[in-house]
Amino acid sequence: MHLLRDVENYLRNSNIAAARFGRDATGDPRFVFDLRRGREPRPATERRVRSYLETVQ
Repeated sequence: MHLLRDVENYLRNSNIAAARFGRDATGDPRFVFDLRRGREPRPATERRVRSYLETVQ
């Protein structure tokens, strides 16, 4: 769940919509909504999202 916390912090600080973040980071506009409902991303997906976060912050 740390990934969700990091994503939520980024969304709050950047004022970017969850769907836009999901589309940009993973190609899936539902990604953040699914995380909020308990989705556990695969390790490769988590690495991709963390890499995206490092790039945009």
